[in-house]
Amino acid sequence: MSFVRRAATVLAAATALTVGLAIPALAHVTIQPGTAEQGGFTKVAFRVPNERDDASTTKVEVSFPVDHPLAFVSVKPLPGWDVKVTQGKLPKPVKTEYGDLEEAVTKIVWSGGKINPGEFQEFEVSMGQLPKDTDALVFPTKQTYSKGEVVDWADAPKTDGTEAEHPAPTLKLVPASGGDGHGMASASASAAPAAAAPSVTPVAAATSASDGTARLLGGAGLVVGVIGVVIGALGLRRRPAA
Repeated sequence: MSFVRRAATVLAAATALTVGLAIPALAHVTIQPGTAEQGGFTKVAFRVPNERDDASTTKVEVSFPVDHPLAFVSVKPLPGWDVKVTQGKLPKPVKTEYGDLEEAVTKIVWSGGKINPGEFQEFEVSMGQLPKDTDALVFPTKQTYSKGEVVDWADAPKTDGTEAEHPAPTLKLVPASGGDGHGMASASASAAPAAAAPSVTPVAAATSASDGTARLLGGAGLVVGVIGVVIGALGLRRRPAA
């Protein structure tokens, strides 16, 4: 019986390890990639995992900064989802190399689609020109579930370096590696020149949940392997002596 108890303990530990590896791949709304160069243009994806096992995510609302507004914002159509881009007047005009910016995108809302339990979706946005006078842009995000629950991903980073309970997606900005940032701008300018009416890029297939699925399958394989070892050991122990 002591052997059985030890085997159960090992199995429980392996299961806990598997869950610990799988959860980070599915937790929190994030922005991917998490870093971009100051003064340039970039394409990002707001990665939204479904963290409930009894409800689907049906709406995602991303708020854009008004203290460091972005003059050019365009969205990539996502099959099955409706998108609404809201533009508003800024608290005060912001000087840019294109002139004074008085209005900018303040919010983007995706709705009408569904992210099922155990899945995630990525919502892609092209934006710029990224500011040069800050090292981060914060995008508070609200995630609505089919049962009416709304999770507000808006917590600021903690000063002690630990993660907040509901951290807001944050894009870190680093100094440009070379040039003046217009190399990236030229690739996006054709899609972004109308701040008043954001343009749309061609449709592409939705990003699959391959990375999260692979992590889960790997963890499941670990558990199955441990179970096999335990069962084999029990069988050998119970086999009668010749």
